[in-house]
Amino acid sequence: MPESTHTAANGNRPMIFLVGLPGSGKSTVGRQLGRRLRIPFIDSDQAIEMRLGCSIRTFFEREGEAPFRDVEAQVIDSLTLDGPRILATGGGAVLRPENRQRLRGRGYVVYLKSQPEELLRRVRHDAKRPLLQVVDPLQRLRDLFAVRDPLYREIAHCTVETGRPSVGNLVQTVLNQLELDGVLVVPDFGAAAAQPR
Repeated sequence: MPESTHTAANGNRPMIFLVGLPGSGKSTVGRQLGRRLRIPFIDSDQAIEMRLGCSIRTFFEREGEAPFRDVEAQVIDSLTLDGPRILATGGGAVLRPENRQRLRGRGYVVYLKSQPEELLRRVRHDAKRPLLQVVDPLQRLRDLFAVRDPLYREIAHCTVETGRPSVGNLVQTVLNQLELDGVLVVPDFGAAAAQPR
């Protein structure tokens, strides 16, 4: 798969795409990253709901998963064309090869990796997640992890283990990785201050 063309070349205005299972913190981390970097943040699920005119759960119940994935692919295509932006994707966006290709090729992909047991603790009371409205949500998360983890790793430029750190610590970890990989150019304010005027 080709390397991203929207990383270091954009300097301080990159395209950053967050992937991971439901509840891994993509939207929360993405909002904070957007604030810190002063880059617009978009949640693809919210963009999809605006296009559908109803909730994802309602659409799932009425139309099923395949038509939803069709709409999701169209939204991912449009949201990855233009930036700069931080984009939080839906957990299943990586299931379609065209989405994986667009995400990897058009930006810098951060995989927020969480274990199923940790995810269940975060999402067990969230009725808005249609794939988790089952008798055994932990087993469902384990099944999703088994299928999707290899796909997330396939397209990720970096992986961040979420575990139990604070949102602030997670955001800082992502920022550090972006700087290490040359996606962000952080000015050296110390050097500027030391220069004679």
